[in-house]
Amino acid sequence: MDLILIQTLNGLASASSLFLVASGLSIIFGVTRVVNFAHGSFYMLGAYIAWSLVSRFGSASALGFWGGVLLAALLVGLVGLLIEIALLRRIYQAPELFQLLATFGVVLMVQDVALASWGPQDLLGPRAPGLRSFVSIFGNRFPTYELFLIVLGPIVLGALWLLFNKTRWGTLVRAATLDREMVGALGVNQRLLFTSVFFLGSCLAGLGGALQLPREAVNLHMDLSIIAEAFVVVVVGGLGSVTGAYLAAVLIGVMHAFGILIFPKITLVLVFLIMAVVLIVRPHGLMGRKPSLVQQGATMREPLLSPATREIKLLGAAALAVLAIAPLLLGNYGVSLLTELVILTLFAASLHFMMGPGGLASFGHAAYFGLGAYGAALAAKWLAAPMAAGLLFAPFLAGLAGVVFGWFCVRLSGVYLAMLTLAFAQIAWSVAFQWVELTGGDNGILGVWPAPWAAGKTTYYYLALVLCTALVLALRVAIFSPFGYALRAGRDSPVRAEAIGLNVTRINWLAFIIAAIAAGIAGGLYAYFKGSVFPTYMAISKSVDALLMVLLGGVQTVSGPIVGAFAFAWLQDWLVRGIAEYWRLVLGSAIVVLVLAFPQGLVGTALRWRGRSQDDDVPAEAVR
Repeated sequence: MDLILIQTLNGLASASSLFLVASGLSIIFGVTRVVNFAHGSFYMLGAYIAWSLVSRFGSASALGFWGGVLLAALLVGLVGLLIEIALLRRIYQAPELFQLLATFGVVLMVQDVALASWGPQDLLGPRAPGLRSFVSIFGNRFPTYELFLIVLGPIVLGALWLLFNKTRWGTLVRAATLDREMVGALGVNQRLLFTSVFFLGSCLAGLGGALQLPREAVNLHMDLSIIAEAFVVVVVGGLGSVTGAYLAAVLIGVMHAFGILIFPKITLVLVFLIMAVVLIVRPHGLMGRKPSLVQQGATMREPLLSPATREIKLLGAAALAVLAIAPLLLGNYGVSLLTELVILTLFAASLHFMMGPGGLASFGHAAYFGLGAYGAALAAKWLAAPMAAGLLFAPFLAGLAGVVFGWFCVRLSGVYLAMLTLAFAQIAWSVAFQWVELTGGDNGILGVWPAPWAAGKTTYYYLALVLCTALVLALRVAIFSPFGYALRAGRDSPVRAEAIGLNVTRINWLAFIIAAIAAGIAGGLYAYFKGSVFPTYMAISKSVDALLMVLLGGVQTVSGPIVGAFAFAWLQDWLVRGIAEYWRLVLGSAIVVLVLAFPQGLVGTALRWRGRSQDDDVPAEAVR
């Protein structure tokens, strides 16, 4: 009984810390509809700035510590305010996922700014004055600071409830959460409202980070470690619901505390298991609401796609000719880089097949890429299968996962769908990481070499080029087939599509499976290219890379993922080799500049500049 109580208190303390961050994220998304990937960076900055201020003011006095914590939260709020004014305000009219791309650029920039300012070492913070002791609960010692955090969570929840329900500003925020277009039509200054909301959400994230000083060391990995859990809390609670975020934080915090005690291995993926179960049972979270027709209509206006013109076909043929003769002009490193770019192009194209024509955003597409790689590796290790058999087993394993995961995912939409794909991807990653007997765990599977006839770098490059080109063209043909038109009909108007006899859920499920199979083939090729497979192939960062490639090229275009894959992968490689220390700062800045200059992606913006419909992409009128 004593142990149960202590673990419950530990879970509640963690829940309060998580709620502070998630509440700000929920408020920001509820009003602005921005999927703010940089929210974890605000949390990290809060911890770093608080450490500097407390060190300067002195941690021995209550004024020095608590003053530093509160001032850090306000300073982080000002940073969020500046980012909203300088960046996000300029792209509110761009597709929502482009805002995700922009905020990811901010994440990269903040990481290197923090590295340059505070160095790579972990920083240990002081204990809080007045809360350095412990209390005795049934003979067990429990830190006073943890009890303070447990009490703080409901206090913040109550303060936010009063703010949103008893003030005019809060009423406007709640109205904007339900229908921001109508709020603007009534004469409310949406820019000022959005900025104030972003400031409040950033302050809460900064406060959450600053309050971690007595609990954990401040480090450069705090941003990405918290953002996934914060997103899970927001989605489980229901988008835009602060009360739901608190309930979800308590559920996850307590479950995590007992999970460590009962089944330690499950803690790596427990939060994602909880999210998967909740979203399957309650598709809009614990206290979320189904989007109104007005809100859905605001996100369903997608530009038309048209087949490639003769000019674009000639341009594509010329690009293939250049890729065909490139090995004759490049060294081994250049050929290896091109091989990786070609494989990543298929990976990006498979994700685009879901996102573009299907409107099925995915934050976990790396699951199928990684499962394809493991399919090839397992066939080579355990069955001694040749490369041809491995390349067949790769899409089979990935496609099987697509059948199972897709059956649940396609019943959701928007951010809920994207987060469920992330949950399944993390579950797959956890299995690969912990099933050491089969997968080798974090040591991976080594010795996955291609067949002797394809062992040469140039030969394998041509093999990858032929296979990836054929599959990318096959996906393109599918987009302009009757199936592709049915897929787009379900994306643009699911009610009308169902009315004319289309089974939208089944069509989306089939698109999900096709995309998984294509990603699995890319993963299989990647396994033989690298000669090894590791769980990182299914990590969140790999899914983010695929998402960035698609968005950078243009999600409303068919050629966009091809251009985006080459642009992003080449830029990243060039920066890592050329600017080894602060390459994230440069890459993040480049992403932000590209988003501001090309809000429809590289291909989409190029077509807009031309002023008329081109290729398989967006008519200029639709982009406007």
